[in-house]
Amino acid sequence: MRALPLRIARIDLFERPVVLRLPFRFGAATLERCEQAFVRVALDAGGRRAVGAAAELMVPKWFDKSPARSNEQNIADLRTALVLTRDAYRAAGAVASAWQLHRGAGAAAIDEGVARGLPRLVAQFGVAQIDKAVADAVLKAAELDFGSGLARGVLGDPWSGGLALQRPGRLTLRHTVGLLDRLRADDPGPDPADGLPATLQDAIRAFGLTHFKLKLSGQREADVDRLVRIAAVLDSEVRGHWRVTLDGNENFASTDALAETWAALQATPALQRLLERTLLLEQPLPRAVALQQRVDGLAIAVPLILDESDDADDVFERGLALGYRGISSKACKGPYRSLHSAALVAADPARRLLSGEDLTCQAGLAVQQDTLLAATLGVTHIERNGHHYVDGFGNAPAHEADAFADAHPDLYRRDAHGRPHLRIDDGAIGIGSLHGPGFGTAAQPDWSSLTALA
Repeated sequence: MRALPLRIARIDLFERPVVLRLPFRFGAATLERCEQAFVRVALDAGGRRAVGAAAELMVPKWFDKSPARSNEQNIADLRTALVLTRDAYRAAGAVASAWQLHRGAGAAAIDEGVARGLPRLVAQFGVAQIDKAVADAVLKAAELDFGSGLARGVLGDPWSGGLALQRPGRLTLRHTVGLLDRLRADDPGPDPADGLPATLQDAIRAFGLTHFKLKLSGQREADVDRLVRIAAVLDSEVRGHWRVTLDGNENFASTDALAETWAALQATPALQRLLERTLLLEQPLPRAVALQQRVDGLAIAVPLILDESDDADDVFERGLALGYRGISSKACKGPYRSLHSAALVAADPARRLLSGEDLTCQAGLAVQQDTLLAATLGVTHIERNGHHYVDGFGNAPAHEADAFADAHPDLYRRDAHGRPHLRIDDGAIGIGSLHGPGFGTAAQPDWSSLTALA
């Protein structure tokens, strides 16, 4: 099968508020509530009409960390990116493939956003979300699941044919430990008392976790102290051999500051086991300098990877030239960015890696598409945190949550009150049901319950 030609018939944009059950601190930002964007696309592809969907949180202070912009302004900018992309895609007319739509109208939408003053990472948010919904619709028109569709070239991208695409039934979950997260029951901090794990210790006991993502603040003494406390919990609570990744979230001002902190970690006896079990260090340097300084001369024994810097097609190549060893797959940056990164990793798999990271992906469309994208490209463990910071499906209507739980029983479980939550058994999630026609979902949001994008 070749790429399906298509024409956009309609694009609808919606949003829904999300309130976190626990505050999530990453870098200098603390997230307590946010808006989730929803996209619905109707198109004609290969002679068939199909509808596709996607969703993603519009997280403030991640896409744009400028202190001059408020959280509300950050979210407004992400809305603008969605509207610019909608308008560009609707005006595109007939195109040869979903990839050509991305390359033409998508690039134009990003250029327009940048011209209006949006950072590139913000401008590409709209393209990423609508590309996911377009892919969902095209795959449904072809009656193919995501992996099979990529293998048969229905999206028309230039990389899928050369990738060893995977179809796993389960994926190891990497649990996030935010900078405000309580580690043990006697730690101070909020406890929603909602029956869900509120501490790292609780989460390990409830879900049998073995993989963890630990946030760093960039403050040397504070990071050493917190990692020592986390390591003690992991040693005492985890059954079996645990692994961690570290996330700098751009908190280290320079390579010198990063090297000093790493030396302090190495000099701490209580952290030797943790360092031996660390798989990677993610985006320690600010995006403004990360691609201007070499990192291959640093005495850091784990691969350094990029995340927030990933705002253009050539970023991974530029990072590799400076000594970075990998990059994150995040659906908020778009499926084609992940496919491109996977192709670069495949060229030197012994030295390069693609990691699976989260942007507090919410239950439903967001977590399913992000998980399936990474798993299909060979990621074996993925950061998932939306289930920890949000109670199940959050503000979604009960019948919407039930529809997703019924369609994907390996991914969701029901609590004692019948409310669906992510199903985590022995530190892993089941994703076999995501390999159905379309891009990772056999259920839909209740569109009537959503608000038109502000």
